Amino acid sequence: MQRKILVIGGAGYVGSALVPKLLDKGHYVRVLDTFWFGRSVFRECVFKHYFNAPLDLVEADIRFCDLESAMRNIDCVIHLACISNDPSFELNPKLGKSVNYDAFLRVIKAAQAREIKRFIFASTSSVYGIKKEENVTEDLALEPLTDYSKYKAFCEMELRMIPKDKLPWVIIRPATVCGYAPRLRLDLIVNILTIAALTKGKITVLGGAQKRPNIHIYDMTDLYVRLVNEKDEKIIGQTFNAGGENLSIMDIAILVQRIVEGHNKTRVEIEVKSTNDLRSYRISSEKIKCELGWQTRFTVSDAVRDLIKAYDNGKIPNPEDPKYINIKTMQKLNIS
Repeated sequence: MQRKILVIGGAGYVGSALVPKLLDKGHYVRVLDTFWFGRSVFRECVFKHYFNAPLDLVEADIRFCDLESAMRNIDCVIHLACISNDPSFELNPKLGKSVNYDAFLRVIKAAQAREIKRFIFASTSSVYGIKKEENVTEDLALEPLTDYSKYKAFCEMELRMIPKDKLPWVIIRPATVCGYAPRLRLDLIVNILTIAALTKGKITVLGGAQKRPNIHIYDMTDLYVRLVNEKDEKIIGQTFNAGGENLSIMDIAILVQRIVEGHNKTRVEIEVKSTNDLRSYRISSEKIKCELGWQTRFTVSDAVRDLIKAYDNGKIPNPEDPKYINIKTMQKLNIS
């Protein structure tokens, strides 16, 4: 079934890999984005290659724009937009709340007014906080540790208060995404360590024992494509974790070290430093596997190799460019 899809935040890291997949499936796609992090990249790497495809770009800020107009003739909304990690959120907490929560209330109000048939919300697996349980499942209490994850949890609560016939919603709690995308981020753990190993021959690990759930960007975007046309009775009103491997930061560092050393035939050093950030969490994705038959196909190792290939092919010409780091881009643009 071909859908008319609005991807809010569609020019970001995940969106830049998702939009081409939706277009390849024959869907009409409208991207609503501020383009703070990738106007030129999105146009060069996505729009240029889908010039004749049913793709519209709307450059606007969800805090202020006419969202009902943006949703005109749309039947499915994928909401990705947010200030997307703890450091970026903490740089300007007022901005973070206004984008991640206040604007979200505007979005779901407009979606109800437009009678959107499917609303897919990208939350985060960090809403659980630190858990003693080995298998962190969707029925466990949310205990977010930071404002970023707290406001994601608040958004989930707002959705759950809406009757499913008023707004058919599904919540996804992704693990930390990794791997190459046209609008690349180098402020995510696997990506950070891989680029450091490639360019400096040295990986700095802060702590190391902390666990992180990971998901390859190919799997993440494949899941969103799947959710667009999944049967209502399987997903509407449901919350799903979405992750692949739960690895410690040191495990990731050793994995990156091995792959990069094998590729470059040179030694990669691992330096360990102490840290006050002891956040450690993992998730179980058994529910989505059992109920939808969905599971990841790609690994952290695949993500590392994809980044190496992109770097070798000149797709990451200057890894020090602030455009790859959300917080540096926000500081440069002085976003408020």
